[in-house]
Amino acid sequence: MTELIDKSPNKSALPVVESIDRKWYVIDADQQRLGRLATQVAMILRGKNKPIFTPHLDTGDFVIIINAEKIVVTGKKPSQKIYRRHSGRPGGMKTESFEKLQARLPERIIEQAVKGMLPKTSLGRNLFTKLKVYAGAVHPHAAQQPIELKIKTIPGGEN
Repeated sequence: MTELIDKSPNKSALPVVESIDRKWYVIDADQQRLGRLATQVAMILRGKNKPIFTPHLDTGDFVIIINAEKIVVTGKKPSQKIYRRHSGRPGGMKTESFEKLQARLPERIIEQAVKGMLPKTSLGRNLFTKLKVYAGAVHPHAAQQPIELKIKTIPGGEN
């Protein structure tokens, strides 16, 4: 049996990276709140839901989000929330409202929300590659046998 935790003398116990059990989760974003969903997904990507969580190691799981075009935000955010990107050239800033970006690229909304909640380091960039977002209800990851994960983002609601 391989050892799951390295218990060298005079050191903190660290999980052995090769022995970390990586799971695949599929989450349906239909009628889910954007921010609440993104916080849960970021925690799963980092591995904070596991007892072997270590801040400087990648202990998280893979997450597939489907139905990204059906994500919702509250209040006046659909018309007032602005997404910015810059080409790097002078005067190259482009702005777009939530409604327009959702009609054009609904995956980018969830990706940006989750990316903002991950560490701004090489570890965060590595964790972000384990997030797969799809606009429709189908995804090409059936071979990984993902586990369906129900996340309630509406307190007391039907979700």
